[in-house]
Amino acid sequence: KADRWADPRMPWAGKPRAADILCWLGIVLSGLFYWALLPLRLSLVGTHPVVAELLNGSTEAIISAAAFARTGHGTLAVVVLAAIPGLMKFDVLFWWAGRLWGERFLVALPGSRRVAKHMARVKRAGRKFTWPAVVVSFFLPIPRAIPYVLAGWAGMRLVTFLILDLIGALLWIGLLAGLGYTLGQRAVVAAKTISHYSWWITIGIVALTVFFTLRAQRRPPAAATVPAGQNED
Repeated sequence: KADRWADPRMPWAGKPRAADILCWLGIVLSGLFYWALLPLRLSLVGTHPVVAELLNGSTEAIISAAAFARTGHGTLAVVVLAAIPGLMKFDVLFWWAGRLWGERFLVALPGSRRVAKHMARVKRAGRKFTWPAVVVSFFLPIPRAIPYVLAGWAGMRLVTFLILDLIGALLWIGLLAGLGYTLGQRAVVAAKTISHYSWWITIGIVALTVFFTLRAQRRPPAAATVPAGQNED
């Protein structure tokens, strides 16, 4: 019976609990949400950037929405408020994954191998590492899920995580909104051009993703897999 539940592709060991299944389903659905939204992501950026922010919280949507506000279409307050749920909507799932599975899940994330080697140091450092890591996660050249998993694994409380994540999101939104507002009409023109060719760009993104996925399948499989779509921003 123990062998029946032994699956190296899953982040849990043994028979999954209800929490394991719920968290994993949430992560899978977040990846599906990303791919389902991809055709709209670029088409909305030049027509309804605030809606794009709310749905996705992408970099281009925030810049475009702020640029539209500069030209008299909307306000910066709406730009900031719409971007918050767009950026943070799935973050808590990865904090929860860290609480449930810790290192076993972390090693499945792209770009986490170097971090996994220093898990003991992270545990000893505690909040001295995890608190600033969550705040600056939007600015780091690694998937944002990695600091969130580390925070959950190191024992960070949910309320603390949400507050720090919100601070980091506001800093990131402020930077992008300031850039878009400064660019103004030039960013608006670029956003409308992107929307005009959105389907061709989307096809190109999907083709490249399929290419690199097939290429990665030739390598030895990792212990577990995580759905794509949480590392783009």
